[in-house]
Amino acid sequence: MRRHAALVIIARVQLISALFAVLVPLWSVVDVLVFDSHTAAWLVVLRLASAAVFVGLAWPRQVSPSHPYLQAVIMLLIMLMVPPAFYLVSLQLIDASALVNGQFLVMQLYAFMPTIVLGGLAIFPLTALEILLFSLPVLGIAVTGMVSGGAELALDQHGATLWFMLMMMGVAMFSGMSQSHYMESLVHKAMTDPLTGAYTRRSGTEALELMFRLSSMSAKPLAVAFFDLDRFKTINDQYGHDAGDQVLCALVERLRQTLRRGDVLVRWGGEEFIAILPEMPADQMPAFLRRLREAGFGTRPDGSPLTASIGVTESLADGVLDWPVLVELADQRMYEAKRGGRDRAVLPGDVSVPLGPAAV
Repeated sequence: MRRHAALVIIARVQLISALFAVLVPLWSVVDVLVFDSHTAAWLVVLRLASAAVFVGLAWPRQVSPSHPYLQAVIMLLIMLMVPPAFYLVSLQLIDASALVNGQFLVMQLYAFMPTIVLGGLAIFPLTALEILLFSLPVLGIAVTGMVSGGAELALDQHGATLWFMLMMMGVAMFSGMSQSHYMESLVHKAMTDPLTGAYTRRSGTEALELMFRLSSMSAKPLAVAFFDLDRFKTINDQYGHDAGDQVLCALVERLRQTLRRGDVLVRWGGEEFIAILPEMPADQMPAFLRRLREAGFGTRPDGSPLTASIGVTESLADGVLDWPVLVELADQRMYEAKRGGRDRAVLPGDVSVPLGPAAV
């Protein structure tokens, strides 16, 4: 979920930054027309510097595989701080007491920058706490601007502005939380199989690709167990698809109780499932199989034990350099288990391990 939120945040930051990279320098025309040449020159320099930051944020970049949300938060924070910082620096360049006509109007518009930033938070899927943390530095800059030049913070003069900023922050919180909850619901529906609750093949592929990349970067093992239920077609043929669905749901529930917290269970297709097992070396496979054997896979509608053929691969032991090869090799070993008599697992090194009661 956080990875999907990170991708949305990064995409929106890049879009807004690309827009601001064009609009911010264009406003220099107004500065040149309204302010004296010295002040206008400094404002143009500020605008070009701001535009450079926006260009850097909008520039296409690869999302961090290990810390995508941190990358998204940093990019968002940088983008949010540019307009208030521009406003704060512009106050130091311009003598507010000497403003006339259009100059005063322009400075009033600049003073709205922190408020606009707070309102802009509403388009990002953030929690209430995250929006509060993003808002605090913006509010701090706004208050600093209010008391610049020796002025005092007065309720009658600044109260309405501060109240409006707090209202904008509240709206952003409501919008951000609504987006987060809606996105979480959509992601859950898209990622999980509606029957069993296991990951779908598409979402499982994404998870496997990411986990393989992380394991390769850290030189840690990543194992894959490819399950295929033995003679499952006879269940559908003799007892109907509803009975087959019940068997699949019971199987997934048992597997979840057996797998570790960080493992991922994927419905690969029909009665085929894949368990993604991070940081499980080949020498821990026998213990993994013992847990499976003790838990069992459930029963068939006639009360007989449900069995499975399993092919297991491990990235380091098998010398696999890409995740599709890891899955393909596990699939091949699963078929070796079928040919070896079913109800067994084939491990790295083509070691065949029976899973039935006689093997206990």
